[in-house]
Amino acid sequence: MLEKNNHDSILVLDFGAQYSQLIARRVRECGVYSEIVPYTITSDEVKARNPKGIIFSGGPSSVKTPGSPRPDMALFDLGLPILGICYGLQVMSLMLGGKVDCPEKKEYGIANIDIIRQSVLFDGVSRKSQVWMSHGDSVVALAPGFECIASTPNCPYTAVENRAKGFYGVQFHPEVVHSLEGTKMIENFVLKVAKCTRSWNMGSFINDSVKAIREKVGDKNVLLGLSGGVDSSVAALLIHKAIGDQLVCVFVNNGLLRKNEAENVINLFGKHFNIRLQYADAEKDFLDALKGVTEPEQKRKIIGKVFVDTFYKEARKCGDISFLAQGTLYPDVIESRSPSGGPSSTIKSHHNVGGLPEDLKWDLLEPLKELFKDEVRELGKELGLPDELVYRHPFPGPGLGVRCIGEVTKERLDTLREIDAIYIEEIRKAGLYDKIWQALADLLPVKSVGVQGDERTYREVCTLRAVTSEDAMTADWFRMPYELLQRCASRICNEVPGVNRVLYDITSKPPGTIEWE
Repeated sequence: MLEKNNHDSILVLDFGAQYSQLIARRVRECGVYSEIVPYTITSDEVKARNPKGIIFSGGPSSVKTPGSPRPDMALFDLGLPILGICYGLQVMSLMLGGKVDCPEKKEYGIANIDIIRQSVLFDGVSRKSQVWMSHGDSVVALAPGFECIASTPNCPYTAVENRAKGFYGVQFHPEVVHSLEGTKMIENFVLKVAKCTRSWNMGSFINDSVKAIREKVGDKNVLLGLSGGVDSSVAALLIHKAIGDQLVCVFVNNGLLRKNEAENVINLFGKHFNIRLQYADAEKDFLDALKGVTEPEQKRKIIGKVFVDTFYKEARKCGDISFLAQGTLYPDVIESRSPSGGPSSTIKSHHNVGGLPEDLKWDLLEPLKELFKDEVRELGKELGLPDELVYRHPFPGPGLGVRCIGEVTKERLDTLREIDAIYIEEIRKAGLYDKIWQALADLLPVKSVGVQGDERTYREVCTLRAVTSEDAMTADWFRMPYELLQRCASRICNEVPGVNRVLYDITSKPPGTIEWE
């Protein structure tokens, strides 16, 4: 982690909540650094991190269940403000002498709280504010020193405070968008209760990172696998800003890229940003390895293996290398931790180029591992990355290999590249690109009869897909204007040889996935 001595911070203790990352992001939106830590963290470890306050997250457990998560009791004696959310409120209340029970009426969904006592937590908040509830258990008796500050008909102790100690708790989830003034409540806790200073921003992050990278790397060289995606691109620009030509980027053209993508990467990073770029045209190697393969997971494994082999082959041409850089993000670090809150394990495979061969003794450099995706995009803009790349839709690691359903061949990939280019071009022209989480085209291993130019045709079928999503865990299909779909279908059938039918996928996730493979 980078030094945080110059920045106030808030620790988010994770009790297994699905919203822990959202809490941390809301704190950062206040201009204050936040970090998610396991609930098992000790008071000594908290003191070493020197936060200005603590937030207890929600969680799936019942505090009444034997063995349910409990924080270190000594945390309450550190003199730090604490905000408990849902399970966090319940566990704080129980440990400090209150009582929690499971009432007959539970609350799930939208509710309106009634603020019954003035509190700094609710400064600037409407007296009856809409919030999002999701709980079975409730506090039924307050711990000593606590007062009720808000309630609902089904939950008398919806929000509580111990003003003297700076302990606050809410039964609802202020971090979700359905709590209309929840962000203001979190801001009140962070800025007015914990008295944090707004100093966390991308400008300060760049300055801190450049200093830390220079100190860590010294006069040694760094290698980075550049894919042309947002994460690796931003990592490359940040590291290059710190150490210049000590950074070498390897760009592997696997033949599974979008139309003109290889040329665009070479021009942008090699020529515009003047980054040392090692280019590997490995299209033939990938296509040879994929010949005859149709099973999706087998495709992914083959593509991953050939990439690793190619990457290390090119790396050996780059001279003396001491560090391997990766575009690992904070959610990847969080997700890789064990459920028990143990130390971080190996990063997810699609963010890691694999185990190092024995003759390559590199240390790992992960300059983005403290950032969420939206912060990486903001950082990219600060570093001068074009908006078209900064706000690019997610693109799978195996590229068009998993959008070319069935066997992957050069001919089918070229066909899919043209379909994809037309589709994305039309979405951009319609001003809809930024309203869509991900838009993609797939080429199906299906042929259909058609009529083109008064002749019977028997050609392949493609499908277009666009989804909206917050985090890719769930997704809904995008309601594409009919006129736009008509233009796409007309252009694809007229301009792309080999295709005579266009479908639009309206499957949500679940039951489907965003990608077909």
